[in-house]
Amino acid sequence: MDGSQGEFQFEANPVDPSAVRRFLSDNPDFLKGDDGLLAELGLTLAASNVVELAPLARVHAAHQREAEMRQLLEETARANFAAQAQTHGAVVDLLDARNNSDLARRVDDLARERFGLAAGVIALECDGLPPAGWRPLVEGQVDLLLDGGHRMARMGFVPTALGLFAGGADEIRSMAMVRMAIWEPSRQGLLAFGSHDPEGFTPDMGSELVAFLARVVERTAERWPLL
Repeated sequence: MDGSQGEFQFEANPVDPSAVRRFLSDNPDFLKGDDGLLAELGLTLAASNVVELAPLARVHAAHQREAEMRQLLEETARANFAAQAQTHGAVVDLLDARNNSDLARRVDDLARERFGLAAGVIALECDGLPPAGWRPLVEGQVDLLLDGGHRMARMGFVPTALGLFAGGADEIRSMAMVRMAIWEPSRQGLLAFGSHDPEGFTPDMGSELVAFLARVVERTAERWPLL
């Protein structure tokens, strides 16, 4: 204080970190006993002798959640990219078919080799025999298998559809089926894939990919109409 002027003047002394460290080391209960100071510093007392950095813990947890979400998005993107690549390859395979019999063989091959499924089949409603390699259906059977005349696809396990897979029916635990209309006048048919996995195709799963492949099969089969 300068008495001649009647004013107080304080000299700022820098804090010595080592002195603070020594003080806290010599007085371990100082922080634990002062809830207000703990709150100001953003600390919480997790146990009788543990001071927790609560804000830092929350930040770390948030960063961990973000990292897990980013990893999930990256894995999903890679899976989508792989599925698109396999689909593009499957389309090329189907378009290279030489006849309806070869088309059926290629559908089964791409199901097994490209998508790791148990089988892939083409089925057709017809009075006589369908093209070689295709499964015969009676009139109205497509509607029955899809559980309705207006449904375009059905995913999951359908016991009445096991006959589509002939000798391999015992291996099928789930299936995907999409309606097809082939040739003019149109004949009702199905593109069906069977999986060994009960979760391979589920009712809540989207059918866009299978429907896309069904459209490719339709267009390809139109090259060789039945007489």
